[in-house]
Amino acid sequence: MSGPTPVLPATLEQIRQLHEMHPAQPGRPLVICDVDEVVLLFLAHLEEHMGRSGHRFLSHEYKLTGNIADAAGTLLEATVVRALIQAFFDEWVELQKPVPGAADALANLAGAADVVFLTNLPGAWNREGRIRTLTSHGMAYPLVTNSGPKGGAVAALAAGRSAPVVFIDDSPSNIRSVRDSHAGSTLVHFIADQRFFAGAEDIEGTGLKTHDWRTATTYIRQVIGG
Repeated sequence: MSGPTPVLPATLEQIRQLHEMHPAQPGRPLVICDVDEVVLLFLAHLEEHMGRSGHRFLSHEYKLTGNIADAAGTLLEATVVRALIQAFFDEWVELQKPVPGAADALANLAGAADVVFLTNLPGAWNREGRIRTLTSHGMAYPLVTNSGPKGGAVAALAAGRSAPVVFIDDSPSNIRSVRDSHAGSTLVHFIADQRFFAGAEDIEGTGLKTHDWRTATTYIRQVIGG
């Protein structure tokens, strides 16, 4: 295990503003939820986007860098992958469709817990578009944007909370970061695309690994009660 992850200053400022607008209730459970491939489709849209230029995934292993090739089969370097992902979000941030069952599941959980989105969204200019998309799909919950590992951000969001905290994310690195930064979080590893779900590793400390929101809701309800 690695050490705790610090929270970025820009992320911490968003959390401070969130707590000013919506003061945390220490005795109320908190559900911190990722967006891409958890409540909004990502991988299927990315495949469509890449396909226009002949790019493709090499496998269903759950990673981007080291898993995308051009039309000739040449592996893309990390900087090229980052540019590709940025271009994807610039075009698709308001076009992403919801993961089946996500809106109903979060509405269910919101009856017993505070729900906050924590998303690693490339481009600060895409934040408002993301909020509009989530709202249009019936998921109008507070949103915090971040970059890199999420452990520090989760620890800041959960600070002073005595009730259960649940963290939901598709990224193995984020699951590990939260595990190592906020021991009180229950971890849900959620990957909507069943092809990539099947290729994802099992991570020590995870409470549930799933691609289905009904399964996730049942489990989280057991954790938070209510």
